[in-house]
Amino acid sequence: MSAIGDRFNRITGKTRFVVCRLVVSLHGSEVAPLLGTLNRAAREAIAADGDLGVLGEQLETIAAQLLELQPYWRSACNEGDVFWSEGEAGDYVNELFADSAQRYQGDFDLADAPETAGIGDPDAPLTLPVTENAIVSLTIAAEGEAPDLETDLAELDALTDGLKALGKLHYQERLRAVQVHFAPAQFGDCLTDEQLLTNYPELIPL
Repeated sequence: MSAIGDRFNRITGKTRFVVCRLVVSLHGSEVAPLLGTLNRAAREAIAADGDLGVLGEQLETIAAQLLELQPYWRSACNEGDVFWSEGEAGDYVNELFADSAQRYQGDFDLADAPETAGIGDPDAPLTLPVTENAIVSLTIAAEGEAPDLETDLAELDALTDGLKALGKLHYQERLRAVQVHFAPAQFGDCLTDEQLLTNYPELIPL
């Protein structure tokens, strides 16, 4: 979208939509608790049947934990586009969803949620293998401008600002779509370096 076209659409009163996919890979045994957050978020999303308010809350929770885990960020990448048609924005969100889904092994299963895996119980011992790799893909569509997401995020400061921007979009009620993909998809699974390279060759070391 050219700057001239952007200004013309603004003058004619069209609504601007930003679609962005942000991918972060983390490395270290300390990242294992993130899987609990991701599984809980997936369970909440299923229970809410796609309610954007709930999805936005879960997105903010995930982004906040990713920020806390900054020392373990390993690599990142992002992509996106700007649209002046809600239909075209929706089509691109679906395209990114299909692309993200085919990169991951297995699907989220309620039977593997933290409560039924013994993770939600503070008295239950954690005896499952601990993965040292994790990858999180966050795809959003938002109304208006999001300058902290409309830039290259494969750099520490930019990625930090981008994750903070996700929470702001939720509180501003500007989110129009939220998707989260992650691997490992369930407790006990491990994500290898080879799988990372195969499924996300565009990741850039941080």
